[in-house]
Amino acid sequence: MRRLCVLFAVAGAMLAQTAPTAGPYKVLKTAKVGGDGGFDYVYADVAGRRLYIPRTGAGPRVTVFNLDTLEPAGEIPNASARGAAVDPKSNHGFSSSKPVVMWDAKTLAPIKSIEVQGNPDGILFDPFNQRVYVFSHSAPHATVINAANGSVVGTIDLGGAPEQAVTDGEGHIYVDIEDKGNVAAIDAKTMTVTAHYDLGDKGGTPAGLAYDVKNHVLFVACRTPAPGTMVMLNADDGKIIATVPLAGGSDGAVFNPATREAFSSAGNGTLTVVKENNASSFEVAQIVQTMPSAKTLTLDSKTDHILVIGAEFAPPPTPPPAEGRRGRGQMVPGSFSILVVGK
Repeated sequence: MRRLCVLFAVAGAMLAQTAPTAGPYKVLKTAKVGGDGGFDYVYADVAGRRLYIPRTGAGPRVTVFNLDTLEPAGEIPNASARGAAVDPKSNHGFSSSKPVVMWDAKTLAPIKSIEVQGNPDGILFDPFNQRVYVFSHSAPHATVINAANGSVVGTIDLGGAPEQAVTDGEGHIYVDIEDKGNVAAIDAKTMTVTAHYDLGDKGGTPAGLAYDVKNHVLFVACRTPAPGTMVMLNADDGKIIATVPLAGGSDGAVFNPATREAFSSAGNGTLTVVKENNASSFEVAQIVQTMPSAKTLTLDSKTDHILVIGAEFAPPPTPPPAEGRRGRGQMVPGSFSILVVGK
């Protein structure tokens, strides 16, 4: 009986952590834009007022939308990409694909293809020296590209599989290493790893990363312990400041300096809002219900809106495949959507 009580208590705590809670944030708009193909990262070009969403599978391309209206604005064809990034100075866009596609961010006209190795996944533009970092789970873990002319500057061994990366714009880049449970610190001048910040037993399988540049706080969104955990680190020395629970296993995080809030999105259809009270005090302010499969996000810092992407899926196959992993069913045609979250 005592064991049953303990089990019910644990289950109740899990539900309390994952259920939506009251607060100022809500889904303001849902744009069902449709289109075939898989999806991963979403990227807001705040200066250019465009939203980039790569679509994989048949007819791979990067779809482009007006960031203000979510109306279609065009696409970059023949790019089987996971993510996108734009250099606002040169107005050059880049896809995390093989090869990397470089385009004119004003006209969306392709400029060139850039041969890279590995298996491109995440991507980051760093304004410090106008370079694009294309990340790969396999070696080379990071390929560095000159955003002005598209030339490959070099590669970086990160010692593991990178996920999301952030920059302070002053020569320091941080990227979470999913399979090693740490955050790699990179010197942008020398393109070398200067440190690995170990999460220890506080968090594992980090997949989302956000950064408060002013207070030098890294928000590391982890998938374990379940249902998810956010670990706050001092970016200068890697010391763990605090942890808070997440409503789901994160696949993306952003920080809004205007509101001093970090956001973590999860494929279970939750968006966890973490409030930074000060540089050493943090709390979960709200859990927002979004859409199952909406695992990645981006911030429009002009409007303070968070944008997530997702689609409806048919029930998984029954019985499960021979290998035992059921996964999920086929995407419902025309169901792919962009959700805008705000106050």
